[in-house]
Amino acid sequence: MKPLTEGNFEDCLLKKVDLRRELISQTVEEVQKVVHHLTTEISHQDVRFQAVPYSDTYNGNIKVLAPCQFLVTVPTKGLAGYRDAREQCWRYYSLQGARLPSPVREPEALQQWLEVEQFTKRLWQWHEADVNIEGDIVPAKVLQVFRKLMGNAIRACHLSGKVSMLESYSSVVWVAMETSACQVELELVPTVEIPTTWPEKAQWPRCLKRWPSPNKVECIKSFGFQLLARSNYHWQLSFCQAEQVLLEELDEDGGCRRKCFQVMRQMKEDVWCPGKRPVITSHHLQMVLFWTCEKYPYSKDWQIFNKSFLRLVQKLHKCVSQHFLKHYFVRKSNLLQYANSGELDAVAQKLAFFLKRPQISHSEGPPAQEALGHLLLA
Repeated sequence: MKPLTEGNFEDCLLKKVDLRRELISQTVEEVQKVVHHLTTEISHQDVRFQAVPYSDTYNGNIKVLAPCQFLVTVPTKGLAGYRDAREQCWRYYSLQGARLPSPVREPEALQQWLEVEQFTKRLWQWHEADVNIEGDIVPAKVLQVFRKLMGNAIRACHLSGKVSMLESYSSVVWVAMETSACQVELELVPTVEIPTTWPEKAQWPRCLKRWPSPNKVECIKSFGFQLLARSNYHWQLSFCQAEQVLLEELDEDGGCRRKCFQVMRQMKEDVWCPGKRPVITSHHLQMVLFWTCEKYPYSKDWQIFNKSFLRLVQKLHKCVSQHFLKHYFVRKSNLLQYANSGELDAVAQKLAFFLKRPQISHSEGPPAQEALGHLLLA
């Protein structure tokens, strides 16, 4: 076998990246067909939920967190004309509607309450007690309704042999699905779209930052944000469309940001943090990439692959070691706040070992390890 050299190592690893893209693309195609079928049935049962659209190109409702883990945002219907809430003393309650004697907790940086009155246009069904308590649209109750609808849809679509509901300690809706390549797990999340509005909590961009450009910032903010039903009381802020725009136009100046990100993701999935529900996902890597791009905004900072790649890995190692990673648009957040400490420490140890002696997976053999080390440390 021809040993890997500095000249052909990059080609070898990028072939793995291309193979991953092909496999993921095939899996997404199968997933979106089934999800579209199920959510179309759900929308017939309950007008408040829309079908996840089918797309021949990029599907913004399906986010790949890991090769076997997907986040699927299910759009809701009948809530439009969003405005920020008036300041008030928020109510606390059990999911059965009883008022609690003392507050539970305030929303965290990436969370907020949601009142039906915050929308100037709304379907009367959002006032119903199955999702509403004293004017608040309660995500846990929305998830309870959606979970029941999903179970009905699986049976109605005759997909019980292909799709199954997974048990969960909370109200979140997880399903397992058999694809031609493997079994994947999908988290299906009812989502309220807030177009053309940028939330106050996202104080972005920061002053005097040169990346992205002012024109790009205005474009990104025009996409607005989303609110995801992923917890009991509070809706989670999400910026999927904004993040995708940043990813799509990373290298307008001819740099190697995208290539570095793809290789880092490949190494994460192969070596540093593999598995079905990894503690570090592609979304975490995106945040590491965005923060690093902001710190190093110039084209000259992204011309040499080895230096650029190691810079990203060093940033990832720092975040994982400290158990702290801020969301790019909401600085006060910590995306690793509830991650398993032992798993994070194990990933940090692997990253430290890699930075000390750069190498790819052991399955590639000593020649590949030596080639990568020579390339990255050159």
